[in-house]
Amino acid sequence: MLVAAPLALTACDSEQSATDMDDMSMADGQMADGQMPMDSGDMPMMESEGIMQMASAEGTVTAIDPEAGTITIEHGPVPEIEWPAMTMAFEADEQLRNEVAVGEGISFEFRTGSEGNVITSIAKQ
Repeated sequence: MLVAAPLALTACDSEQSATDMDDMSMADGQMADGQMPMDSGDMPMMESEGIMQMASAEGTVTAIDPEAGTITIEHGPVPEIEWPAMTMAFEADEQLRNEVAVGEGISFEFRTGSEGNVITSIAKQ
């Protein structure tokens, strides 16, 4: 019985502290679950890894996937963003996908970041 009493008091204390924390959080503009409300005007700036970067490269189209909305390109190094040569899929709108064919050499500009890799312009070589 002597062991149970201190444990019961500790549990009550913890429960009260959690309630106090919830009240304080809500007073500070947070939701009850501790999350900040999603209001883009109040959001802090994203860290550097969340920033979209622009770059350009040259390569060869190896696949076009209309269902996925992508063009796969075997491209050379991209010094602006420190990428080595590789083959990868880039998102591209329908108009850009229709401008090229598998096997063609291209130069292209794209943006890359947390939202993916998206071709913004493309030209046949």
